[in-house]
Amino acid sequence: MFRVTVPATSANMGSGYDSIGIALNLYNTFFMEESDTIDISSTHGDDVPTDESNLIYQCAKKIYDICGKPLPGMKIVEDCAIPQTRGLGSSSACTVAGILGANAMLGNPLDQQNILDLAATIEGHPDNSTPAILGGFCAALLEYGKVWSVRVPIADKVNFVAFIPDFELSTEKARAAIPGTIPHHDAVFNLSRAALLAGSLVTGDLKNIGVAVGDCLHQPYRFGLIPQGEEVVKSAKGLGALGAFISGAGPTIIAMVDKADKTYFSRAQMYFAERFPNWMPMLLHCDEVGAVVTQE
Repeated sequence: MFRVTVPATSANMGSGYDSIGIALNLYNTFFMEESDTIDISSTHGDDVPTDESNLIYQCAKKIYDICGKPLPGMKIVEDCAIPQTRGLGSSSACTVAGILGANAMLGNPLDQQNILDLAATIEGHPDNSTPAILGGFCAALLEYGKVWSVRVPIADKVNFVAFIPDFELSTEKARAAIPGTIPHHDAVFNLSRAALLAGSLVTGDLKNIGVAVGDCLHQPYRFGLIPQGEEVVKSAKGLGALGAFISGAGPTIIAMVDKADKTYFSRAQMYFAERFPNWMPMLLHCDEVGAVVTQE
């Protein structure tokens, strides 16, 4: 049996719409092996698809089909800590796990670039799947079925606090809220800030973060789908965060916090327990390893 561990991811990071993302130390673990039947279960009793509609199984079968190998069935056990439909890359984790698990079972016929390309093509957005595979902070784009990416080491000066609400928001609904065209000045607004964000995280020049996560492309249109979302961002910043943004398609809000601020998380816990009790703060760090496959 193969064990596949995949980190959560936060895509977009404010200004980097569909282009930058980071892996975080919150994980889904999947146990996979070939079987005569489809046997899919969850260790926590979560409501997961147990037939051919399961995303992990679909991605694994795709790899078998690409390699020309029959797949009679598969046993999959899901141990998931990443909240579903919250903007933390849960579907990307399933996609990556299906690809990596099947590749391992077949003797690793696909190299890393093949895996990056397939995951982004299936997922549709390389800013989630690429950091899930590589770990760390990644800039990525998908062009003609190929991922062009760079994994950028960032200064060890930032913590991430995820404010996770008790409600879901589907990626499809969040994406449908974005207009088909945007003004030229909005594009320039985001391009300059995405570049500033990457440079600031690499150099550790934290004074830029609050401006660098500014966005005109997706957040203004999605906040209407996230009750209290704008208030949560303002509160996270008011408590001392360097900057805050919608994680992925939402509804989770991520705050970037100076590691030197040792009491930020405890302050946030107390404040949110009183003001926003349906939002759970979670202290996270950048995962530098990415997805890992081992044989049990």
